[in-house]
Amino acid sequence: MGHYIEVEKNVRLYVEDIGSGPPVIFLHGWPLSSRMFEAQFTLLSEHGYRCIGIDQRGFGKSYAPAGGYAYDRLADDVKAVIDYLKLDQGYLVGFSVGGAIAVRYMARHGGFGVRKLALLGAAAPSFTQREQYPYGITQEEANEQIAAAKKDRPQMLRDFGEKFLADRPENKISEPFKDWLQALGLEASAWGTVRTFESLRDEDLRADMLQIKASTTIFQGLLDTICPPEFAKQLLNGIDGSTLVEFEHSGHGILYDEPNRFNKELLEFLK
Repeated sequence: MGHYIEVEKNVRLYVEDIGSGPPVIFLHGWPLSSRMFEAQFTLLSEHGYRCIGIDQRGFGKSYAPAGGYAYDRLADDVKAVIDYLKLDQGYLVGFSVGGAIAVRYMARHGGFGVRKLALLGAAAPSFTQREQYPYGITQEEANEQIAAAKKDRPQMLRDFGEKFLADRPENKISEPFKDWLQALGLEASAWGTVRTFESLRDEDLRADMLQIKASTTIFQGLLDTICPPEFAKQLLNGIDGSTLVEFEHSGHGILYDEPNRFNKELLEFLK
């Protein structure tokens, strides 16, 4: 079933909720929606898990207010959903910016309701380069991406999609599938797309990751040029007791580049 959950006055998030059993909470990447995990929803609901997909504000079927796209507010949105659904002992799975929001949630809310954390190609601890952090894109490159989104959002999404997948011969991604990902991006609001990317540019999670106490598994594509493998190494060093699972043939879209292995590792994480 689907829920519309009010996370603050006049702002409701759409939350997909299927299956029964231990709850697995999915936080999607920019600029997609919870529908990006449809294959995992199908698989996990068959394996006795309750799948909960949150469309972040501004994306998918959720409301798209003008503001509220900083990580603190996005983490508070997750807390509001967990409170409303009375979730406990859940598994939090964050992809890309969803991984960044998951890190902020774990620090800001003490990991409330979460027993284990999975970070998939996470845009953390920082998506952009900073002092003593030479990884990721520069502030100037982030500004160029924002300008491209404002000028011609469909073309920006197409260009971003070209970098999203490894699309290797051993697992050729079909053109209809790429078109579907493009369509998910086009469902987002223009302002939510821009303002969430501004948070990607500006937010720093280096202090947050040190506060995570839950068992954490980091999934990383070694061919990822959006959230490069160095991010995963920083997270591994910063999150006490975390483990790293590397995907040799994957770009950013691990769950599409190596779907069979990804699903196997995800089930292993949930066990």
